[in-house]
Amino acid sequence: MSAEYRWLQQRCLEVDLSTRQIREREISEKELRLFLGGRGIGAYLLWNRLPKAVDPFDPDNPLIFSTGTLTGTNVPMSGRAGITFVSPATGLYFKGNVGGHFGVYLKLNGVDYIVVHGVASSPVYLLLDDEEVEIRDAGDLWGRTVRETNRALAELHGDDIEVACIGPAGENRVRFASVMVSVYNALARGGIGAVMGSKFLKAVAVKRPHGTVRPRDVVAFRRTVRELRQALLADTMADSYYKYGTAASIGFMNEIGTLPSYNFQRGSVESVEQLTSEYWNERGLLKGRIGCASCVYSCHRFIKIDEGRYAGTYSGGPEYETVSALGSGPGVTSIGALQKANALCNDLGLDTISTGGVIQWAMETYERGLLPNALTEGLDLHFGSEEAVTELPRLIAYRKGIGDLLAEGVKRAAEKVGGESWKWAVHTRGLEQSRVETRGAMGYALAFAVNPRGPDHLHTECLAEFGMTPEMRALIREITGSEEYARPDIVEKRAEIVRWHEDIYAVSDALGLCAFTSTAAYGATPERCARLFAALTGISMDKDRVMEAGRRIITLERMINLRLGWKEDPSSYAPWRLMNERVESLHTDDPILSIDKMRFMVRQYYRLHGWDEKTGVPSRSVLERLGLLELANDKVGKES
Repeated sequence: MSAEYRWLQQRCLEVDLSTRQIREREISEKELRLFLGGRGIGAYLLWNRLPKAVDPFDPDNPLIFSTGTLTGTNVPMSGRAGITFVSPATGLYFKGNVGGHFGVYLKLNGVDYIVVHGVASSPVYLLLDDEEVEIRDAGDLWGRTVRETNRALAELHGDDIEVACIGPAGENRVRFASVMVSVYNALARGGIGAVMGSKFLKAVAVKRPHGTVRPRDVVAFRRTVRELRQALLADTMADSYYKYGTAASIGFMNEIGTLPSYNFQRGSVESVEQLTSEYWNERGLLKGRIGCASCVYSCHRFIKIDEGRYAGTYSGGPEYETVSALGSGPGVTSIGALQKANALCNDLGLDTISTGGVIQWAMETYERGLLPNALTEGLDLHFGSEEAVTELPRLIAYRKGIGDLLAEGVKRAAEKVGGESWKWAVHTRGLEQSRVETRGAMGYALAFAVNPRGPDHLHTECLAEFGMTPEMRALIREITGSEEYARPDIVEKRAEIVRWHEDIYAVSDALGLCAFTSTAAYGATPERCARLFAALTGISMDKDRVMEAGRRIITLERMINLRLGWKEDPSSYAPWRLMNERVESLHTDDPILSIDKMRFMVRQYYRLHGWDEKTGVPSRSVLERLGLLELANDKVGKES
């Protein structure tokens, strides 16, 4: 690898597993200017390689690995990587994003993007080493867990290697199988691992690189890096992320009734203590804090259970989403059982959010008498069952017994079981909802409704609507003109809040920044993002154009979904339960997501974008204004 990376000649590898051929192309300066990199270029590559309709397990469904434009630099909280694909859960566009060091290794080996086509005739893995790329046999790796796969590849190629791989869940095409990066970092949602498994691609392994990145304007770049680092460390949330990680708010949310519990039937769970970060710290369960590349927060936990029934269990995390999905959601409050379930999901390659979602659905379906005993094979499926959360992940990953039903996700499982089980299948479009009580958070409710992924927080994280810190309140004032809108229980100004957050999230993903820098802490402002991009690439950029690039990415993702058959459907704005059942613990006058509330917010959102208010289709004039005329010529866009 040359000592200096060539920024305006970003390298994209086209890997055809069917023919075992590898081609190269360069990402042009125009493409980089329009889409910034990372997630943006990933969506653009998907658009240009995607048939009009594709089954997620079809060889024509490309799997696109990407690195952020700032990945490989010393920008704090940079170094992210992503994957773009068509989801087996939803049949629609999906993007995943991950930390760790995989993205840095990939970038500094001279590779910005890998587009994987076709299907291998037998299991394979990709090996990247100093700009060389090989397709290697993975027959001996197939069937191994994530930990076993990482150990085996380290034995073959040395410890200085970063690995993105699937576990048994991906091999068995579980519709919410994850791709795990170096054991504990997850590209979790949407069934990414199942797509890898369908291609017989076990892993992508990258040797430690020797390259460096030199910005075009070194002085301006260093100055902005220092400024960003100081801003992130000064943010009110910085200390909390370091001390307690993402699960810092568990106790507080439980107290105020906003912690999703018992399959979203309640907002709290009794005896919550063991699920809190404070408990882990005080009892000596926290063995380490882990930071991704260039991180200044180190929010990841490493928890090990030292005694009792689950002694010896260890894993990264658990994160907030996992605590709720596998803890309060099924009504399990033992940290030992929670960490056992978390460790299993990580090692088998399962998304903890969807795994928790299907377990909760199974528990409620069992308690309501719709799951036959023959299917459960004597497994205790009552809410609160530690046995269920520690046994079902393995059954799901290997599709054994009831696990085969649950491996399809709650939407398909409910369709098969029948009765009214669909009413407590908490999903939209096939994706289980992440652990936000959207009946008490209107901004998140809107964000989930318009999210191309489905009801999930990792596309538009609008935490600021809660107004918990001075920075959050100041941001809401900047977006809406007044701090009075820094409250989550009202529909006014939610469209403005959501659009700003989805734009900056798209920018963060494209640049390779952890979204915490712009949507939970607020150091990575649009202005700083523009300055970093310009200083690094030499491409002129300002805060307005960088946010317009974010909006361009959002619009392109909507166009991809339209191509795949998405249509406006108010019934899919939120799960049925959340639009029809109340949670009494919520401190709001109307703890429900009515269709009128949702329709009002969605139409306001469409109006802001210039999309058709009834269909959600971007107009031709909007596409032209964003420089996406080729999409308008695809005859999907139309005038409103």
